[in-house]
Amino acid sequence: MKKVLFVCLGNICRSPLGEAVFNYKASALDMDADSAGTAAYHVGENPDHRSIEVARKHGVPISHKAQKFVAEDFDRFDYVIAMDEQNYNDMKALANGSTEHLYLLREFDPDSNGDLNVPDPYYGGIDGFEKVFQMVSRSVDGLINHIQSKK
Repeated sequence: MKKVLFVCLGNICRSPLGEAVFNYKASALDMDADSAGTAAYHVGENPDHRSIEVARKHGVPISHKAQKFVAEDFDRFDYVIAMDEQNYNDMKALANGSTEHLYLLREFDPDSNGDLNVPDPYYGGIDGFEKVFQMVSRSVDGLINHIQSKK
């Protein structure tokens, strides 16, 4: 089974959406996802209510408790997926060894236009969460195809 970890800052907005969308789309495949945050701001909390709302709007079940990313996650997961360059760099700095399976999610987004960051929608409205959901959904399709091509 291929294991994927989605990582953002607080693990309540972007990465829980990545986890939920991935698990929804890969449910019939031999893959599983989890998520974490590089900061411990929200450990133990549910995803932001707007992440839950936008996921449910699209029929994607979402259930998660925020947790903090730790260096050992590089050993526990086949793919570690950062939502933006800052979190990518923070995780890379924690790595004890190789980071060859560390990626930015939008590396797999056909519509990235060179912008590899998934913006943090936390301080905005539901429209920002919808935009993030669409980015995540497109990118997850590309990620799943990438993983399948490596089998």
